[in-house]
Amino acid sequence: MNRLFEIIFLLLNKKSVTAKELAERFGVSQRTIYRDIDTLSLAGIPVYTGKGRLGGISLLPGFVLSKSILSEREQQEILAALQSLSVVKAAQTDGVLQKLSAIFNKSAADWLEVDFSGWGDEGGGAFAAFKAAILEHRVAEFDYYSTYGEKTRRRVEPIQLCFKSRAWYVKAYDLTRGDIRLFKLTRVKNPAVIDECFPPRDLLMSSTNTGPDSHQRQDITLKLRIAPAMAYRVCDEFDEDMVERREDGSFLVSVTWPEDDWVYGTLLSYGEHIEVLEPAHVRDIIRAKAQKIAGKYN
Repeated sequence: MNRLFEIIFLLLNKKSVTAKELAERFGVSQRTIYRDIDTLSLAGIPVYTGKGRLGGISLLPGFVLSKSILSEREQQEILAALQSLSVVKAAQTDGVLQKLSAIFNKSAADWLEVDFSGWGDEGGGAFAAFKAAILEHRVAEFDYYSTYGEKTRRRVEPIQLCFKSRAWYVKAYDLTRGDIRLFKLTRVKNPAVIDECFPPRDLLMSSTNTGPDSHQRQDITLKLRIAPAMAYRVCDEFDEDMVERREDGSFLVSVTWPEDDWVYGTLLSYGEHIEVLEPAHVRDIIRAKAQKIAGKYN
């Protein structure tokens, strides 16, 4: 398919080209080129061959690909999809985007920008490293900090980058633990891609733990009362069907989260603007942690 688009692109930019020139360019036989021309003709592309010294393969004058194969909407969808790949620097996307833009006789709308760095820093190193490791099937090594602050050196076969719950993770086969794990990119430090290749793994292979840390966690349903001053966080962090707005402007929130130190830290980050209504044991944990914090200032 790529060769067929390339042939069309060449014919759009040249009045005529010989089968020999095309065969040499693509490293195939002239017989293969003529089969490609037949395929294009069957697809409705007005390509023809001329005989004689000045003959060659040409397109009918005034041909525009969009009028023959793809609708206006389909063209825009293709260019938009390619641009969405381009922002994460997928291999060879820019070249294909440029060629198809010329074929469709239109420029792609600059509709998307993705920046993996943090505010005020150069960040994004882990994302780029894991992307290279995934595409090249190479082993990666890095330091990783768990939710408890424990630092370990990991050696993995990266499988996939994924965005979940407002954060980037890398799904990888942990060579030390012999299992597939999710690693949160913000906890990855000193990533390195090494010269050791591995065969692709099945994305659907089972795993005893696909969470971002090695311990098992239980889900709990929290009922929270949040003050009006935290309206912006309620909007950012909870779906509409989780939230009930009260007459006094406060919010009643019901949310199911995995119970661990991340949950406690998130609740405490609301300060005096939140109250845990249920479950009782989480109320007790937050009370105890708040008392310890207050004790440091006595």
